[in-house]
Amino acid sequence: MIPFEVMSNVSDIDTRSGITKPIVIFDGVCGLCNHSVDFIIKRDKKKRFVFAPNQSSAAQSLLETGNISAFDVDTIYLYDNGEFYDKSTAVLRIASELPWPWKAASIGRFLPRAVRDGLYGFVATNRYRWFGKHETCRIPTPEERSRFLP
Repeated sequence: MIPFEVMSNVSDIDTRSGITKPIVIFDGVCGLCNHSVDFIIKRDKKKRFVFAPNQSSAAQSLLETGNISAFDVDTIYLYDNGEFYDKSTAVLRIASELPWPWKAASIGRFLPRAVRDGLYGFVATNRYRWFGKHETCRIPTPEERSRFLP
């Protein structure tokens, strides 16, 4: 198995955040991003992931600790076991934790990262036009609230 690329290593965030589950950091006003979060929540029956919109104080603090600009809303980040993953690598790692058939998408890790991230960048550049942009971040339902960081 080819290991996923690691963008940044931050060893002390888990003790600071108190979160031991993987954290998906996403653009909270992006229609595509919010649909993606809904998609993950619906399929993540084990409740493995927690979520933080990029615009939240929790996400901004976490990203700052990893020396990542909190203003980079064009990128999805996955923070897992002290490491940050971004763009297509984050998407593929998330897919690898979902049940079949979504887990099969992780085979994309065998494509060169430049190709994967090129496709990711094309979608990211056009996401507001294709999927819309909200005025505010999503408000989790009462059932979802425990899975979102403030």
